[in-house]
Amino acid sequence: MRVGAFILAAQFPGQGQGEALHRAVRSAEVAEEAGLDDVWLAEHHFVPYGVCPNAVTLAALLLGRTRRIGVGTAVSVLPTQHPVALGEQAALLHLTSDGRFTLGVGRGGPWIDLEVFGSGLAAYDHGFPESLDLLMRWLREPRVGAQGERYAFREVAVVPRPAEALTDPDGSGPPGPPVVVACTSPSSVRTAAERGLPMLLGMHCGDEEKAEMVALWRSAALEAGRDGDEVAAAGHVSAGVVQLADSRRAAAETLTKAMPGWLQQGLGAHVTVDGRYRAMRDPLAYTELLCRLHPVGPPQLCTDRLAATSERTGITRFALLVEGSGDLAATEENVRRLGTEVLPQLG
Repeated sequence: MRVGAFILAAQFPGQGQGEALHRAVRSAEVAEEAGLDDVWLAEHHFVPYGVCPNAVTLAALLLGRTRRIGVGTAVSVLPTQHPVALGEQAALLHLTSDGRFTLGVGRGGPWIDLEVFGSGLAAYDHGFPESLDLLMRWLREPRVGAQGERYAFREVAVVPRPAEALTDPDGSGPPGPPVVVACTSPSSVRTAAERGLPMLLGMHCGDEEKAEMVALWRSAALEAGRDGDEVAAAGHVSAGVVQLADSRRAAAETLTKAMPGWLQQGLGAHVTVDGRYRAMRDPLAYTELLCRLHPVGPPQLCTDRLAATSERTGITRFALLVEGSGDLAATEENVRRLGTEVLPQLG
């Protein structure tokens, strides 16, 4: 089982943006010290829900600050970026970190980001598969050209080629950085499955829904002709929330005191590109739901909760939001307790 910290660089009420970013960086450093397997970095634009606008850039910083831990994006929003540019960045981090980087990509939302970056609503509505396919070709092939609806260019060399420098002497080895795809709907599950790419499943989902998505992914992957061994070994990632305390009540209180204010200002700041209405979750109710779904409580409860999720879903990789208290010292303690009091019990 691989357990990682999910870091949003969340800006809680009364905090500055630099404070949120400092907490994000420090959380990752403590995660390595505490023995966690990975850190996962989110990106958002123009909202205090998360003040990291480029997860790959922050990943580069953290790969330089650490020596062992895996660093991944959760996720890099593909419709607002050129897939070749993102592929070049991913290749660079893959090669210079000795394979510690994982690229997570997603479709994002119909936010004003699409207007600001000039990609337009079409990139969100139906352009994701084309972008994903071009990205994967860039990460796996020596030369790439494109003749698609959105991207068209003559063939060029892939430099640096991510599959080259880390291969074994016999020519085998990693084919480039691992890629995971954020999935929130049957359509996105099928998009990932047809390409044999593992899923990143959101923290709003419970075990039953995640198990259903894994089953759908497996079925769609096999129907698309993916190899059975490849399907069985898919490393899906389950996002969640973790808060350690000596009692479940104390852990839940920590989150219900801090998270609703952050969610209210963070989610409420999103603006749609076309003015469509987007209902916002009730911040307190959503926080309480997250407390019920995820490892929130004393170490044994958290251990049992992670083991139960793994058993019910078949997922063995976790990206757990560690900064729900909004406080730097409390977040550091939370990460340390996760590493020293929960991970050893998971084997």
